[in-house]
Amino acid sequence: MATATNRDVVITGIGLVTSLGEGRDAHWDTLRAPGRHAVVDETGFAPWPVHPLPALDLDRQIPKRGDQRQMEPWQRLNTYAAGLALDDAGARDLVADMHLMVAAGGGERDLPLDEQVTAALAEADGAEAAGNGARLNEMLATGLRPTLFLAQLSNLVAGNISIVHGVTGSSRTFMGEESAAADALRIARARIAEGRGEIALVGGGFVGSRWDMLVLFRGGDGLWEGPFQPLSGRGEGGMVLGGMSAYLVLEAAEHARARGARVLARLDAVATDATHRTAPGESATAAEALLARVGGPAPAVISGTPGTPSAWAEEERFLQTLGGAAIRRSGSLLGHGVEASFPVNVALAALALSRGGFYPAMDPADAGEAAAPDRILVTGFGQWRGEALASISRPDTARPDTESPA
Repeated sequence: MATATNRDVVITGIGLVTSLGEGRDAHWDTLRAPGRHAVVDETGFAPWPVHPLPALDLDRQIPKRGDQRQMEPWQRLNTYAAGLALDDAGARDLVADMHLMVAAGGGERDLPLDEQVTAALAEADGAEAAGNGARLNEMLATGLRPTLFLAQLSNLVAGNISIVHGVTGSSRTFMGEESAAADALRIARARIAEGRGEIALVGGGFVGSRWDMLVLFRGGDGLWEGPFQPLSGRGEGGMVLGGMSAYLVLEAAEHARARGARVLARLDAVATDATHRTAPGESATAAEALLARVGGPAPAVISGTPGTPSAWAEEERFLQTLGGAAIRRSGSLLGHGVEASFPVNVALAALALSRGGFYPAMDPADAGEAAAPDRILVTGFGQWRGEALASISRPDTARPDTESPA
């Protein structure tokens, strides 16, 4: 039984947007449908395929056009998904005391200005090139509009969620790609379990259809080039970025019961690490250590492997230690959303548990069956570092033996 300092934490709301659509119903129906396939744009950002975001009716969650205009697409996506989660949890009247934890990257860049700057610097030679530093500063100072510069501040995502939806409890923004999302979820859960809050909104979002992100992750052969292939069909590997966002409403179980909330699943534990892969097996070993902290293997697994070669090899090594678990690699259908992927996969796990079912194979390498698992393990392996595991269970089952919140 949970103690006063290790209370059960449950998921009562999911706000989910991916290339497959928005909301719990759309994702359950699509992911369970026979013959479903990934939604991919292979031409708009060639040679790199991407999973694009669906069209969103922003007025539903961001009613003021002025608020919409002052946000970039990345911020609008986060704010939209956060609103979906609040509605799903029936928690609009609880926002004044709700804690907010956001995993965020950097804002979008002014690509035309970037192109002007790089072209000017590339053409400079001799004495002119020696003054490139001063020239760069001048071009940025005179070319960047102030609103764009401010939009790149990561904590403005939480600020916009607070402004639009009125979430005015404590606010924390985490940066650090995949690790940021796992730590946001881990700390949100720990605070509620330890009695330092009753309800929290936690999540992140990522827009994959961005030239600046594609160029950034292209370094080190990070992206898959050419016609789309599922994860297991990419040979030497590479990510296909995907637009996605997921926000979860977490509550102390007693708090949810007291207000008569519908409980989707129980978040048993989240454990994280940040192993820098310098030798084969180091990352898999780190994940095996995390496994003991979240209660051991589960009958079903949703894998968050991004598809980069080192991460793919390490996660495959780890997955082989899980026995006969039913494994589903969601990245083959949704792509990789960096700081959004981990909360998206936790949302998919909670969705399956709430519906009393599981998903058909998402990748040709997926194996095992679990018609109605009572517990699902979610893995997270960053493209560079960011190992994480989460254990999610049906709320009516015994909680696995996990470590105390960290």
